[in-house]
Amino acid sequence: MIGAARRAALVPPLGLALYVLAAEWARALAVREWPLAGQLVGGAALCLCLLVFPAPALGLGRDRLGARLLGGAALTAVLLLPAAVRWTGALPLGGGLAAAVVVVAVGEELAFRGALFASFERAWGGPAAVLGTTLVWTAAHVLSHPPAFLLAVAGAGLLLGCWRLYARDLVGPLIAHVVADLAL
Repeated sequence: MIGAARRAALVPPLGLALYVLAAEWARALAVREWPLAGQLVGGAALCLCLLVFPAPALGLGRDRLGARLLGGAALTAVLLLPAAVRWTGALPLGGGLAAAVVVVAVGEELAFRGALFASFERAWGGPAAVLGTTLVWTAAHVLSHPPAFLLAVAGAGLLLGCWRLYARDLVGPLIAHVVADLAL
């Protein structure tokens, strides 16, 4: 069996970026025809990125768990500001679709701020990892979001990427992304 460190060395950063981008675009197209199945399969395809790097390299772990959870709450508050401004009092998702949204949000974080970030950082350094993942993240949302919303997508990607770099943490972005997507 090949170890996680060896697998990570075998996956070039741009190849991983293309996989993640293709998975996101395929998911965006699939949900038009099969909303629930497209979300679940697309999210699962993104979660496969978890297999490339060991958990600590992805920013996952139990150390500093209190700080990680607090950071997740703070990031959530920032990401929810746009939703709070236009909230109508209704909760838009129910049942299976809510579960699918969670799978996609977790998959996106594991893919973008997890594996892709770790791969870019190892190849080109931290600032390039933040910028590179933000660019790929924004491009990945071109098919699923209106053009006017892409600046907000880029802003969220930049915020979550900076958190990942400076806090060395993926738990906070995971929490924030899941809660924000459920609220939006």
